[in-house]
Amino acid sequence: MLTVASDIEVLARFGRALADPIRCRILLALRDAPAYPADLADALGVSRTRLSNHLACLRDCGLVITVPDGRRTRYELADERLGHALDDLRTAMVAVETDRTCPDAETKGCC
Repeated sequence: MLTVASDIEVLARFGRALADPIRCRILLALRDAPAYPADLADALGVSRTRLSNHLACLRDCGLVITVPDGRRTRYELADERLGHALDDLRTAMVAVETDRTCPDAETKGCC
């Protein structure tokens, strides 16, 4: 039976996927173009075993899919809107980071 995940479950899965820098790099690479695992491992400078574990996580989170291509398997984002979401998140965080000011900076010496 097909069920629709709650908003919280969806955001938690997305957060889990983004919690690791290697998974972020994989998602950004796949945002640009679909890729084969061996090529991704080489481009990211990680072992194929390590990459495989991260790809499994991203598959489990529902963010990437596999596409059979002869005897090889290609990976791509599960939905092109994920690429736009990654761009939106990245630019929003850059905007927040550059605009971040702490009202206590002068007195407490923070920020």
